Amino acid sequence: MNKTQTHIGFIIEQALGHITHGQNLQANAAHDPAIVPHWGLPQFAVSGLAARIPVYKSNWTVRASLQARRMVAHMQQQHPLDALFFHTQITAVIAQNWLHKLPSVISLDATPRQYDSLGEFYQHEAGPDWLEQQKWRLNRDAFRAARHVVAWTEWTRDGVVAEYEVPFEKVTVIPPGVNSAEWQRPIPRHRHNNPAKILFVGGDLARKGGLDLLEAFRALRQETAVELHLVTRNQVEPEPGLFVYNNMQPNSAALKQLYFDSDIFCLPTYGDCLPMVLSEAGATGLPVVSTAVAGIPEIVKEGRNGYLVPAGDVSA
Repeated sequence: MNKTQTHIGFIIEQALGHITHGQNLQANAAHDPAIVPHWGLPQFAVSGLAARIPVYKSNWTVRASLQARRMVAHMQQQHPLDALFFHTQITAVIAQNWLHKLPSVISLDATPRQYDSLGEFYQHEAGPDWLEQQKWRLNRDAFRAARHVVAWTEWTRDGVVAEYEVPFEKVTVIPPGVNSAEWQRPIPRHRHNNPAKILFVGGDLARKGGLDLLEAFRALRQETAVELHLVTRNQVEPEPGLFVYNNMQPNSAALKQLYFDSDIFCLPTYGDCLPMVLSEAGATGLPVVSTAVAGIPEIVKEGRNGYLVPAGDVSA
């Protein structure tokens, strides 16, 4: 092994779209000869004795950070680390001793306060004032201790700077990417006489606007030939023209084929920060219909690669 290689510990939270982001980072880091990545993946699920501890079982930040501390300590025992990369800040707030010991980067899609602003759609409520103040302080201190902060969007960066006393120059905007070569359609998309295929990919059907899309699809089907393909974890009653996929895996060949076979990607979401699926749709060349929520307008450009509609406006 090259002695000049940099050993980096990657701590990637395993919740929602961050799982896919972690997979993408692992796939691409493996091809970088300058680094030796060490992976820590704090798991969202809780079981056994831990599931009986009230604060631990109910607080993802506590669970993720405590897991992260143990994971970094184990990595350090295996081989001395040169740097750390935390995604998101949830994994770092109770692991701040490592932020002070090693050069560290924190990456995030939304600040806690931005997440709170979308909380009703995530079934999340802010806590009492004293607890929120303590949470704010922990996050501020984590951002301060990090050598640098990576924000997925300008919306995220603005929140970090305005809400957590972080200097503007300490934050760099780097949207999450996909391997465009793997998502490129093998043959160009062309006109056809078959029903237009609309694709929706979102685990939480209601939060992602899937119920609104279903209503719009039923109305549209009265006027023209159209199919709706839903990739979701929720069960949906079968009906003509509707195809539901409940067990589709991220980055799988079957999922990519759905993108390749579709004509429009639609995600009329109520609550999101920057959905990875929009990058996947863009990589496959699909026009996108989504909503002007959080950082979405930064990658869905009205009239260029898609259209933005008001969340909840089925007629749009």
